[in-house]
Amino acid sequence: MTRQNDALKTFVALKRTTDNFFKRVKDDIKCHGLTVNEFAVLEVLYNKGPQPIQQIKEKILIASSSTTYVIDNLEKRGYVIRTQDSSDKRTFHASLTDKGFELIDSVFPDHAKMIEACFQDLDDASLTQLRESLKTVSARVSK
Repeated sequence: MTRQNDALKTFVALKRTTDNFFKRVKDDIKCHGLTVNEFAVLEVLYNKGPQPIQQIKEKILIASSSTTYVIDNLEKRGYVIRTQDSSDKRTFHASLTDKGFELIDSVFPDHAKMIEACFQDLDDASLTQLRESLKTVSARVSK
């Protein structure tokens, strides 16, 4: 097999894997009445604390207008509160409400276990090697 063929087959395997992961994640999150993007916003705020909306957009990799829409929906449901930055009126921050924290705190641990289980056939060294290899490829692709 040539390197080009090997690269193409690896790409197909990676695509299938990410598609399968996304389906599992989507199904897991849907059980809690959330979309993947809503969960992503809640997860960022849960793990990183209050964030400027622009930074949330960059962390979850969706369009700015979509981020605003998702945060609007989470705010309407009482999970997130948006506040204006006192030193820069153009900047808004989002943070979890108590209700939002309770939701993500109850959902995230099982979600993390589900993801961990997806990698159960890899030993620690293989998991680290996979992560580092994907970071290397990602850096090349993003240039």
